[in-house]
Formats: sequence, structure tokens, C-alpha cells
Amino acid sequence: MNLTERDRQYLWHPYTQHKTAALPIAIKKGKGALLWDENDKEYIDAIASWWVNPYGHSNKFIADAIYKQLTTLEHVLFGGFTHEPAILVAEKLMEILPKNQQKIFFSDNGSTAVEIAIKVSLQYFFNKGEKRTTIIAFENAFHGDTFGAMAASGISFYTQAFQGMFIDVVRIPVPVKGLEQESYDALQSVIKNNNCAGFIFEPLVQGAAGMVMYQPESLDILMRICQESNVLTIADEVMTGFGKTGKTFATDYLVEKPDMMCLSKALTGGTIPMAITTFTAGIFEAFYDDDINKALFHGHTFTANPTGCAAALASIALLQTNEMQVNIARVNQSHLAFQERVKNHPKVVTTRVLGVIFALEIKTESSASYYGSLRNKLYDFFIENGVILRPVGNIVYILPPYIITDEQLQKVYQVVENALEIV
Repeated sequence: MNLTERDRQYLWHPYTQHKTAALPIAIKKGKGALLWDENDKEYIDAIASWWVNPYGHSNKFIADAIYKQLTTLEHVLFGGFTHEPAILVAEKLMEILPKNQQKIFFSDNGSTAVEIAIKVSLQYFFNKGEKRTTIIAFENAFHGDTFGAMAASGISFYTQAFQGMFIDVVRIPVPVKGLEQESYDALQSVIKNNNCAGFIFEPLVQGAAGMVMYQPESLDILMRICQESNVLTIADEVMTGFGKTGKTFATDYLVEKPDMMCLSKALTGGTIPMAITTFTAGIFEAFYDDDINKALFHGHTFTANPTGCAAALASIALLQTNEMQVNIARVNQSHLAFQERVKNHPKVVTTRVLGVIFALEIKTESSASYYGSLRNKLYDFFIENGVILRPVGNIVYILPPYIITDEQLQKVYQVVENALEIV
């Protein structure tokens, strides 16, 4: 019995309707931007395995750091204890985060990082004796699958089974070109008519919505509107963080700085689950009190796992090397060249590029559903041709490991071009 058949016996996969979905591909090894399945077929991982692996599979530098940590201290509870790897991560992040970020809280994935930020924004006002219960989010946002994160997300088929069970979330339009003023007006109206605690956003790029992009100047205006009414701002950098947009964080493009940031995915180079939520000193001070009930009663068993911290430190060190920064710029330039090549194709509606992120929208006669037949046809074509891409409806995006070679990138582009001829 092969791995795929054994998988079928017991495993339940994410975002999968098992009655109709094809069997999963069993991957047995990876190196760099490449993966190999159990039949030795080679694939280019052109989405960095859901955006987590910028430095390549089986990265020896990160693996060595993990091994060294495992032989010293693999884990210790973080309630009432601490350890140097967690302290080192905090110290390193303070060097690269926006200067207003002063406190970090560990968790284990992007959803929990968001969950913590939402809970903190609500309890912040509770601790101050002020009742604010509404969270503001963008339309078509995606912030995760735990309940608070899911409530803030706007892709309905993910959440429709749970309607009526959520915290109060009000949505505003994304300030894409032509809708900027509508977005500003909507935010002002929402704040005027609701007791708003926080505004959560994916800065500059909405990933799961199909890499929808908007300008930093627009986000600065929205953040200033929030600041005028003391509405806390939460930058969900789970996808965009650690170099994806061309800067260390997407918020580095902004004049205004968020009150909170959510980090995960590339934080550990795709090796060990870990997440971090960061805060200003002012937010922390609202929980710092003689009254124990004002503490943040939230935690995870593997909070600040030392092995994950070692992976994070190695990953950040790699990001800061000149070689990796050159790679990010090289991928960006390749994307821009490909954009010029394909943007006038008769089946392409729009293209967009930011950092290592490329996206194009395929022209369709009717709206393409998120997991519809067009998406499935494209996905199957890409897999057949040895490229891992996961289209979002009629949006094809590329978000590769930074270390992908020029030859591998050109193959990805060629397969995307070929796909345009068959849809």
C-alpha cells in the first residue's frame, strides 16, 4: 500500500471535500524550491508551501540551529519560567519591528496570533472601564480559522456554517484604486455608529482574497482615522511578514504604525509552528495592574517553545543576509519582467506585483468560484506539469521561496503561460 492509500484510511485534510477531491500527493522529500513525491516526480514549490518557506526546504542552517537547541532544551513551560531563546527572539524582533512595538506574546500559528490581538483589543477597553465590542475588518479578508479570526474574515463559505455565533465585526471596502474615498467614508461611518475596539487588516496585500493589493498611502489614512477615535489598529502580517513585500514587513511602507502586529508562517522558515503577537507599551500597560483580573489570561502549551525560537532566530538571520536580500530583489525583477510579457495577453484581465508576490486575473465569462471548475482545471494542469500553484478562483498567483533559481522561475512562468492557452 503506497502513502496516498495509507493516508486515505485515517487522515482528514484542510479545505478538502473528501468525497469529490482527488487523492493527495504524497511528498517524500524536499530541497531548495523542489519537492519530490513517492514516485520520484519533481515539483517546483512556487507558493513556498502556503507562504511559510522562503529559505528553501531542508535548509541546513535552520536544521542545524534546531538540532543544537534540541540537544540543550527542547521545551519548558512559559508560565512562570523563561529561557534565553525566547529572550533572544524578542531582542532580535525589537531591532527589526516598527519602533513603537515593545512587547511580544508567543503562540503557535497565524490564527492564534490574530485571536490574541482581537482578545487584547477588546479587553484593553474593558480594563479601562469602557465598553467597546466591535471589530472592523476589510471585505474579503482572511485572518484564520479559529473563532475570533474567522469572525474577522470575510470569505463567506469558510464561515457560513457559524453565522450568528461570532463577535461583532463590521466590514469596510478595501481601498483599491478607485474605491479609496468609499473606504475612508465607510470607516468613519462605522466608527461613528459602533463602539469600535480595533481595526484589523492585511497590510497592502490580501492573500487569500487573491493577492488583492492597495497602496500604503490609503492604509495610512485609514489608520489615522482610527487613531483620531482611539480605535486600536492590528496589522496581520502573517502572510506579508519577513520579506514577502520586498521590505521586512509590509508596515515598513507606512508612515503610521500599528498598535499590534501578528506574525507567523515565515517566522520559523517553514519548520516549526510558531506565532507572535506584538504590542505597544501603552497596550501592555492597560493589563499591568495590582488587579489580577486585568491580566491577559491566555496561553498555549507550546508558548515560546525553545526549538521554535531557535528556528526563528536562524530564519531572521538568513533574511538579513545580503544574499537573501539580493534574492528577494531578483525574484521581484523577474516578476516585473514576466508581468510585462503577459499583461497584454487576451485572456489576462489584470496583473500585479509586490516584492516576491505576483498575481494575474484570468478573463472569464462569468464569476469564477473559489474552488470551482476553472480553479480545479488550472490546479490539475500545474500539478501535471510539475509546478505547485493553488489558484484562487480565476486568480493565479506565484509566491516562491526566495532561493528559487532563475531557471525554475522561468519554468513556472512558462507553465502559467501555457495554462492561459488551455482555459
